[in-house]
Amino acid sequence: MVVDYMTRDETDALFHALADATRRVATSSARRRVIIGQVLRQEQSVSPLAGRYDVSFAAVQKHVAVLERAALVTKERRGREQIVHSNIGTVHRASRLLQQFEELWQQRADRIGQILAESNSAEPGNNEHNKQNEHNKQNEHNEQHEHNEQQKQHEQEGISP
Repeated sequence: MVVDYMTRDETDALFHALADATRRVATSSARRRVIIGQVLRQEQSVSPLAGRYDVSFAAVQKHVAVLERAALVTKERRGREQIVHSNIGTVHRASRLLQQFEELWQQRADRIGQILAESNSAEPGNNEHNKQNEHNKQNEHNEQHEHNEQQKQHEQEGISP
């Protein structure tokens, strides 16, 4: 079930921001993949963030700006410092979007498995097999109809899941 939607531009900005290793959560072997991870744990000033990497202060500022455009972080000025805060809501939205894609592809893989199983076990003239095929076709038709209706609604609203 889709809880909320992101526009195509929001979705593109989000995944563009996450695509760069410097901006992602840390992995065991990467020092430069922790800007999001750092600010998720605790707000950070841009200066100390920049001190953690083998890149220039300006490069870290650019990474933070990309994250800000994607609404993954916000900046707040405190005197001369710019404090970076995480936006956990956007992180949750990204997680839900990825979960929706995972569910969609899992359904497709399950359907392929059903088709392969049916083709391997089917005998010509098997009445039970024919009934199951009709049932599967009807389910597929219903799913496609529901998907088309959702697509129409998304297009009318100008948004993507």
